[in-house]
Amino acid sequence: MKVSPSEPFQIVYSLLEHEFLGYLIEAFVIQRNGRGELTLLNQTLSSQNVGEFAQELDERDFELVRLIDCIQQDVIVKKFNTRRLPAVDFFLKIYDPQKGDKLVQEAICGYLENLKAQIMALMADKPFYIMGNDGNPAWAPIVWMPEPARVHFHFVRNADSTHYFPIIRYPIGQNGETERVEFQFKDALMICDEPAYMMVGNRVYHFTKSVDGKKLRPFFAKNHIVIPKNIEQQYYERFVSPLIASYDVYAKGFEIRSEAMEPLPMLTVSEMVASSRTVTPTLLKTAGNASDVAETDDDSSQRIAFDLSFRYGEFAFRFDSFGPSANVSLEKKGEEYIFHKIRRDQRLERQKLAFLRDSGLDLRHGRLAIPKSEAFDWLANNSLRLQEAGFLLQQSAQDAKRYFLGYSSINVSIQEGRDWFDIYANVRFGEFEIPFLKLRTLILNKKHEFTLPNGEVAVIPDAWFTKYSELFGFIEQPDGTDQMVLQKHHLALVQELERDNLATTVMSRKLERLRDFEEIEPFPLPAHFNGTLRPYQKAGYDWMNFLRQYRFGGCLADDMGLGKTVMTLAMLQGQKEAGAMHPSLLVMPTSLLYNWELEARKFTPDLRLMVYTGTYRDKNTAQFDDYDLILTSYGIVRIDIDLLSDYRFNYVILDESQAIKNPSSHITKAVMQLNAAHRLILTGTPLENSTMDLWTQMSFINHGLLGSQSFFRNEFQIPIEKRHDEVKTGRLYSLIKPFMLRRNKAQVATDLPEKVESVLYCEMTADQEKQYEEAKSYYRNLILERIEEDGMAKSQMVVLQGLTKLRQIANHPRMVDEGYEGDSGKLDDVLMRLESAMTEQHKVLVFSQFIKHLSVVRQYLKEKGIQYAYLDGSTTDRQSQVELFQTNDSVKLFLISLKAGGLGHNLTAADYVFILDPWWNPAIEAQAVDRAHRIGQQKTVFTYKFIAKNTVEEKILALQRSKQQLAGSLVTTEENFMKSLTKEDIMVLLE
Repeated sequence: MKVSPSEPFQIVYSLLEHEFLGYLIEAFVIQRNGRGELTLLNQTLSSQNVGEFAQELDERDFELVRLIDCIQQDVIVKKFNTRRLPAVDFFLKIYDPQKGDKLVQEAICGYLENLKAQIMALMADKPFYIMGNDGNPAWAPIVWMPEPARVHFHFVRNADSTHYFPIIRYPIGQNGETERVEFQFKDALMICDEPAYMMVGNRVYHFTKSVDGKKLRPFFAKNHIVIPKNIEQQYYERFVSPLIASYDVYAKGFEIRSEAMEPLPMLTVSEMVASSRTVTPTLLKTAGNASDVAETDDDSSQRIAFDLSFRYGEFAFRFDSFGPSANVSLEKKGEEYIFHKIRRDQRLERQKLAFLRDSGLDLRHGRLAIPKSEAFDWLANNSLRLQEAGFLLQQSAQDAKRYFLGYSSINVSIQEGRDWFDIYANVRFGEFEIPFLKLRTLILNKKHEFTLPNGEVAVIPDAWFTKYSELFGFIEQPDGTDQMVLQKHHLALVQELERDNLATTVMSRKLERLRDFEEIEPFPLPAHFNGTLRPYQKAGYDWMNFLRQYRFGGCLADDMGLGKTVMTLAMLQGQKEAGAMHPSLLVMPTSLLYNWELEARKFTPDLRLMVYTGTYRDKNTAQFDDYDLILTSYGIVRIDIDLLSDYRFNYVILDESQAIKNPSSHITKAVMQLNAAHRLILTGTPLENSTMDLWTQMSFINHGLLGSQSFFRNEFQIPIEKRHDEVKTGRLYSLIKPFMLRRNKAQVATDLPEKVESVLYCEMTADQEKQYEEAKSYYRNLILERIEEDGMAKSQMVVLQGLTKLRQIANHPRMVDEGYEGDSGKLDDVLMRLESAMTEQHKVLVFSQFIKHLSVVRQYLKEKGIQYAYLDGSTTDRQSQVELFQTNDSVKLFLISLKAGGLGHNLTAADYVFILDPWWNPAIEAQAVDRAHRIGQQKTVFTYKFIAKNTVEEKILALQRSKQQLAGSLVTTEENFMKSLTKEDIMVLLE
């Protein structure tokens, strides 16, 4: 039968002994009879049924029932029986006297002790009984002693031994009276050890100071314990000292001195083995003499331990959150022992612990181990505060390497000089002043440690590496001096150091204007500039002039087609009109020389222009004095650098400056030696493959802007490319931002017309030119002979055949001679501009009237693994190629035969059109351009027509322009064009 909750009942707790688990407690509900007496009707109370009897339970009962559930046999078996043995087999195996598993026994004991301590703490005033042998849960009542008893541990030292025994006293009155609790030889039992709950007779006692029951158990059946003389000192140190620290101890034969004094907080630093994750406590001692330590770098995995202790007079004790309120030290004088019991000021100790935590050192139980770099960063920031807070900072005497633990500082002052910033710095480690240059060398070599004159090893804080690494990397030392300087193009870094309170600065208001480029004032256009600058081009012109005022170099990195040439020419014309004393040198790929020459003559006809190139050039720089602008190629500079480096130019300007992206190339090494008052680079793709591309070009325009090559690699390239470090990317951008002007088409769209058309002239290579001249000589003779014999009308076919062959050679000789192994100037120029456009994420239509010409380009693209779409007269599925180009972002190029692709296709994904060879009929070219420039196009379309210089292509173009009647009429066929040619026209074409 079950107990009825509708009838009177009683909740009771019953003490029972388990064969293996010791004393346990269970909860029961017992039915009462009409007289209120407990009956024999009972049932176990558990979390499953406790709700039925809730009206008679309080909160403690609910918690007790929950805890008691956790110590039931079935719970223990389920928790620790990993092999799923039957309960009986499990206990017999684990608690076998010979073969039992001691580890599992200890785990079970620890688990039960923890729970029983919680249960007993809630048992005061609860109905508590001893369970009878017949299972009656209320067999005999247990009396709960309400006041805590006190244990006095007694030691009597005799000549041959020490006797040890406890006396328990229980308070019985208001005036401190006590009575002795007789527990020895009284069948006492220990319900719970930690803390002790002991039952003597039917009384349960608990104790002050959380007595450990294991210290009382040995005396249940003996009067005292005898400690032999020969182990006396060891026993006193290991057992008696901790006992005196925690409990009331009375002694005869040795002295216990209680002392109270002001504590001194001590923070001890010690090295740890790299693989260790724990701190081994050591007795605090005064640091010995520092040993000599060689300059070395620290292991990044090494850890430093911090230990908090307190010195009371001559004695020092480790801090422990759960430690005793007193500590004991044993002193032996001859044969006498003195125990010094130091009362600890726990309130003050906790205040000091809180101070350390508030300072960022989150000690747990008085200790903490952190990476070495973090440890010394913390010390560098807090050593003065520790001193002010009364801490003694010291290093463990067991460490072989002695570290400097005092206050360190670095003070930097920056003053604007005439040509640079002068750097003044003071670095101190305690009493020692360290040369700033020595510290700089260490930081650049990633070394954190160096030895002070007294032998201590100072550790450079990581914060210094972070905050000053760029300053250290960019500082220069003029030859033969101890002066440290910073180039003025590092103004942004100087301003940042000042803003972050890392340096004091003195500079002119003039330099402050560089803080915001919106303050750039407009500069008047030169009077003899023969053109008009669009608003964004005028801004670029002003920017170049602004940088020159401060003697800074610049990188004009606008998108291809936005007019870098015309902006540069306007600036150079302005220099001439301002009275520049020296000419400027403009260096470019050979293929661009003629284009620059044409543009210069068009926009700045007043500039005295010299093209310094060719095998038979006059290698005499004195001739430069008669010119304003010298045009030359990278190849010529590489060959003539010994000559050119001795000449002082006003500007040295590099076009397509990505040509010097490789810092180890001969071309790069050559241009770096050029001597100029000002430097400028032009490129649409300042960064093609690696951030190192930027380093070389920025170093050319502003020497030292990004530090040495190794510094840049470690500080920027590796973090950005390997670790995708966004912070480093931002830092690099902030350094180069003032000296790079980059606009894309989208940014300046409102300033652009719908179509921008350009003609690009390409130089033939030597091999190509040889082939062309041979073919031209052959066809000139053939055509003129035929005209003499048959007249112009009947000679049109041979004229067309000859001109076509010459046009093909001008494109690439391989189009007429498959065995040709040389190169083509036009192909080189086309490929360079294609790669630039693709790098800038543009889409390009590439038109040619010759399928063979497209085949030459296709071969290159296949070798490079570049995706492209293709369409000629033989393409069957044209729409799939159109869709591939229009919808696939990875396909940037569409190669199209001019006849096949001139009509019927909507290719608005393209914003660049390359016409590889001029058509007889400009209207056909216009139709090709309109494949991209039509309804739906949101971007300006840039068209580039590639013309081989000094070939029939150039002359056809000139002839078309000269024939006014053709300019105003629609020429529809080659036949019409041929009919319009005279003998004199053909002579011009074949010159």
